[in-house]
Amino acid sequence: MLFKQNAQSGQPATTASESVSAVTKPLSTPTVPSAPMTARAPAAPVAEAPDGGKRLIVGQGIQMKGEITACDRLVVEGQVEVTLKATRMLEIKPTGHFTGSCEVEEADVSGVYDGNLTVRGRLIVHAGGRVTGDISYGEIELERGAQITGKLSVRERAAQGSTQGTPQRSDARRNAA
Repeated sequence: MLFKQNAQSGQPATTASESVSAVTKPLSTPTVPSAPMTARAPAAPVAEAPDGGKRLIVGQGIQMKGEITACDRLVVEGQVEVTLKATRMLEIKPTGHFTGSCEVEEADVSGVYDGNLTVRGRLIVHAGGRVTGDISYGEIELERGAQITGKLSVRERAAQGSTQGTPQRSDARRNAA
């Protein structure tokens, strides 16, 4: 399986299902010698996200196991069984299945999540999305038809300056969400 990335033009990387062709450069881009190709290809395409961060896409039909670090945005369309560290955003598409644990700033689930999930900011579960396990979140947004099973807890935000375990704030946050 071979993946290529056009890092100079900011175009998304090709996936295994796309035909692999030569990487083209825009006319305004100066010619830079490329690094020699190695036989080892990455597990999934990594591309520059529009905000300048790194994005990893696990495409539909792809299965991946292991640990992912230093990724700003993980998009799951296939199946992953991983520990996710140092990631800002997790997005699970309707065909995606995530098994493992992660701590992220935001999570957007349309597929299946099984495991420990800590979301410092907003957790969004869309209709048809299913989250199972120990779930901790700052804010939650559920669409009609979303499913959540397991232990739920609300994280207190440091920006509020509140003490840990204040029941009045937790109840107010649950009602506001």
